[in-house]
Amino acid sequence: MTRLAFPDYLSHLRGESARFREVLSGCDPTARVPACPDWDAGDLLWHLAHVQWFWATTMRRRPAGPDGTDAVPDRPTSHTGLLAAFDEFSAMLAGELQTADPAEQAWSWAAEQSVGFTFRRQAHEALIHRLDAEQTAGQVTGLDAALAADGVAELLEVMYGGPPAPWARFEPGSGLVRVVLSDVGVDLWAQPGLFLGTDPESGTVHDGPHLLLLDAPEDGDGHGDGHGARISGTAADLDAWLWKRRDGAGITRTGDEAALTAFDAAVGFPID
Repeated sequence: MTRLAFPDYLSHLRGESARFREVLSGCDPTARVPACPDWDAGDLLWHLAHVQWFWATTMRRRPAGPDGTDAVPDRPTSHTGLLAAFDEFSAMLAGELQTADPAEQAWSWAAEQSVGFTFRRQAHEALIHRLDAEQTAGQVTGLDAALAADGVAELLEVMYGGPPAPWARFEPGSGLVRVVLSDVGVDLWAQPGLFLGTDPESGTVHDGPHLLLLDAPEDGDGHGDGHGARISGTAADLDAWLWKRRDGAGITRTGDEAALTAFDAAVGFPID
């Protein structure tokens, strides 16, 4: 319902990256990043530069994934050097995607193993860190509604949720949460629950909150069994709120408190 065309993801990646660079070029490198208080503006600049280097390198290696042999670039010691590194790595990533077929197989950390995953993920990465840069510099502008709507879907579908691995299972809670993107006419349906299982490779036991993004229920409101909740707001407000980049002002929450609590638990951890 929210997916964009791949050329649009690439266009957003370039535009958001350019705005990110523009804002941070004139920002005090020691200014703190509100959403990531352990970072200053220089850390934020290097973070996105390094992320874009990593995914450009991953695209070049496709379909193979990282194997630890790539020489990781050293962090520049000056703000000018950080900006130059960002320019280089951002151009690398955009160039790799420009010539890639989104349907090609490529490694990712998610279930989707395609170049298309990187188109989408990196457009949203650039969007949210552009917002970080603007909040750091005190120059906040709006988020594109269509991209933000897809950002909400990606958060529920991938970042905070998704089908469990073969060695795990999802135990659903008792109610659905209808996420209403009020300005774009899109409703998303989230099933909060628990992700349970033991990773056979690491031995790590997983027993935490999780989400599944579902098709709309047949009853149309998710309250057919008397349980369900609704969270409503603009796409931009919901995207920024779920990313912990703003508070819940302007977002309405109604319905079953247990479903809302389970939803909050699933989206409760911050993402850098």
